[in-house]
Order: sequence, then C-alpha cells, then structure tokens
Amino acid sequence: MEWFEEESGDSLLFTLVLLNYGKCVYWLGADKVIAEKGDALLIPAGMAYYAKSIPSVFHEKYVAKFAAAGAGLEELPWLTDRQWRKLKPAMFEWAASRFRTIAEEWADRTAYAGLRGSAIALELLVLWNREWSSGPVTAAVDYHAQRMKDYILEHYREKITKETLGDHIGRSPNYAAALFRRATGQTISEYVHATRIKKAVYLLSDSLLTVGEIADLLGYPDVSYFHRLFKRATGKNPSDYMKDRRG
Repeated sequence: MEWFEEESGDSLLFTLVLLNYGKCVYWLGADKVIAEKGDALLIPAGMAYYAKSIPSVFHEKYVAKFAAAGAGLEELPWLTDRQWRKLKPAMFEWAASRFRTIAEEWADRTAYAGLRGSAIALELLVLWNREWSSGPVTAAVDYHAQRMKDYILEHYREKITKETLGDHIGRSPNYAAALFRRATGQTISEYVHATRIKKAVYLLSDSLLTVGEIADLLGYPDVSYFHRLFKRATGKNPSDYMKDRRG
C-alpha cells in the first residue's frame, strides 16, 4: 500500500517516528533520509518535509506528534537545536512497547491518554538524548548484550540476576549489569519483567489459561504482585486483555 505525507513547515508540533518494520524515505529540508527497522527519527517543529513509502517495500512505524513546552525541556539538545535527528536506539523493543501503549490508549479513548502519551514521548526523548550524547555502543558491548538478551528470552520464567548473566558471558556480575544497561537502557530486572509482561499479554489474549496460571507460569507465584506489575507496565488490568480472547 502506497503511503506519503507532506508537511509545509507551519506546524508547531515535533514529530517522533519509530520504524517497527521495513523502510521508508523522508526528505527533511534538503536531506534525503532512509528510515529502516529500528530507527528513531525526530523532526523538529517548523521543518518542512515530505515522506513516502518505497515501491514494493512494506513498512510499519509508530508516529507521535507533540508540543515541546515545559520546564526543563531546554536541557534536551534534540528539542533546542532544531535539527532532525536519527538514531538506532539500543532499547528498540522497549521503545516499541511504549509506542504501542500510546496507540492502544488513544484508540480506546482511555482517560488522559493524550497526557500519558506526551509523558511517554518525553521519556523516550530523554533516554534517546542520553544515548545519543554518550555515543554509539561498541560491537563488543552489543555482542555481549545480545547474548544476555537471548538468554533472557530462553529463561525468562526463571530467576535471572546479574550473577546469572555474568556467568553466561564469562564476566563479573557488576560488569554484566553495567554493560546490559549501557546497551539496552534498562536494568536486567526491568528487561526480564518487560519480557514476561509481553508474553503475558499474548497468553491473556490467545490462551485459555487463567490469570493465576499465567502469573505462575511466568515466575510470579504472588498473583496480586503480578496484577500490580502488569497494571504499571501496560496501564490495563489482565482481565482487559482476556476480553479479546478468540473462540
């Protein structure tokens, strides 16, 4: 499906884009920018641009438009220098989940969805500014981080600590923890919980398991704790996803 978008440069809103799949092209002023899966793109307010899909190449992206006003925002270079920015954030999966939260709450017309969406966009900008300022992750750091993420995907139901991952990559626990945060923007615990919650959303929608069974399966024997964690991560109760079960 062909897609295009054009902005004359009169908008007072910033545009934040995260490519979830495929690629598309943006002309930002005089610059041609190819955005691919995993890329984050910030287009400043007042910048004229034209964007379109690439023939025969499907793409999927998240887009948030927001006004940059408020105390402390002048500290973020991405918002003050009025230049477009492109970054391949290390915490891509987490960022995509945050964008999904914005999209779901907006579609469901959840109370204060716009306010929460602005807060999430600001959170992403702060973390991406931090990552951009500290420079790109080295190949060695990325390699070890990927090994740890792969381990978590295979063992997320179990207790996973910095000692566990340190042993897995042959490094000290503190080194493993620091490396993981440098590469992903999250602590090991945060990443494990996010992985479990993502699986929980799938099981709540597409299985016949009860909330208690799902909580126990994912390593949360205390169902009330699972409820609190799930609500904090998604903004919804587990039962909200069970309404969408098929069959």
